[in-house]
Parts: sequence; C-alpha cells; structure tokens
Amino acid sequence: MFYEQRMSVPDTPADLRAEYEDDLRAVVDQHGVDTVAEETDVDRETADALLEGESPELTIAEAAQIQSLEDGEPDPDEMVTIACEHLLLGMSTAVLDVDGIETEIEIDLEAKEIQQKIEQRAPMTLAEFVHIQYVIADGAP
Repeated sequence: MFYEQRMSVPDTPADLRAEYEDDLRAVVDQHGVDTVAEETDVDRETADALLEGESPELTIAEAAQIQSLEDGEPDPDEMVTIACEHLLLGMSTAVLDVDGIETEIEIDLEAKEIQQKIEQRAPMTLAEFVHIQYVIADGAP
C-alpha cells in the first residue's frame, strides 16, 4: 500500500507507481467501477482506465479513497496523513531535506512545492508522491 513506510524501492519511480496502481486496480476489480465511482471522488472514466491497466491522473486523496474500500484499511484522510508522515520520517532517516529532494527528483517540483505537498498544505498527485517517496527511500541507508 502506498501509505506504508518504504525502506527500499524498485529500480525506477515508474516501477513503484506500477506497484501502487496494481494494488488500486485489485480494489477496483474486486469492488467494481460503479462502486468506486459512487463511493469515492474518482469518476467512472478514471476508475475504468485504472482497471484497464492505464495510469490515470489520481491525487493521493483519491488513491486513499479507493484503497479505503478494502476491509481493515484506515479511512482515506488517515491514510494520506500516514503516507505524508512516513515521507517526513523517511527524510529524517535518509538525512534529506526538501532541497536535497529537489535536486534528485525526476519531475519539475521546487523545494517549496515539495514541502507544501508533504505537509499537506497543497494537493499532491499520486505521481508526485511516488517521485518524492522514491527519492527518499532510495536515499535511505
């Protein structure tokens, strides 16, 4: 699950995103596109695209809403909080600050934007989360 603490990552951010999308795809497959569209903020087309193996644009809040349909999962807001807290904890473990993440990240995000997203003061897409998490976990000892 994307909200769990990562101490290691696959070879690329794309591989990490594929891993998380596989988890989400399994939830959509189990519960159905209609249920996902009715019980989350994810529209039917996005849920359908995810089910078909595409990589639609999702926020981490939307990913959490999908994941929370599974029994025993935290509620979506708690899941996002846990995910962001794990990023902060990972930064401490890897001895990274947002400037260090900015220099390593493969997407166009400035240190200030990274900080705002990790602190949940700005929305974060799943793609942004994956790239930030990848840099942090890849830098961990």
